[in-house]
Amino acid sequence: MMNLILFLIVNVVFCYMATVGFGVILNIPRRGLNACGIVGVIGWLVYICIKDCFSSSMLANLLAAFSIGMGAMFCARFKKMPMILFNIPSLVPLVPGGQAYRAVRYFALGKNDLALRYLVQVGMIAGSIAVGFFLAEFVSQVYFKIHGYSQQ
Repeated sequence: MMNLILFLIVNVVFCYMATVGFGVILNIPRRGLNACGIVGVIGWLVYICIKDCFSSSMLANLLAAFSIGMGAMFCARFKKMPMILFNIPSLVPLVPGGQAYRAVRYFALGKNDLALRYLVQVGMIAGSIAVGFFLAEFVSQVYFKIHGYSQQ
């Protein structure tokens, strides 16, 4: 139990730092950095929970991207800033960089079968992230249409 709590604390701290750090690199305004970090942490926690419960990387990325999209929508409304300022930095922990590196490495080593396996994983993860963002945008559009709010 203590290992799980320590694992979650370390993940939350480093995810927050990675998201805010990437936000600083992208010149996100200061008043939006904390919200970026929070949205990134929420997305990462959703990813961890779904991946541990269902052992599905694609479902975990889809639901994490969905939660990031919804969190970014609420933060954008609250902070009166564009959604993309919260989407892009929060997405950083979900990027399949390890699989992409392995794909390129195995291509360079001539192990094309392993390289293609990792390349397919990268494509599927990237696709699930895109679908998650699409679903979040769709749900927010429907919500605001039903409740009569104008979308900015």
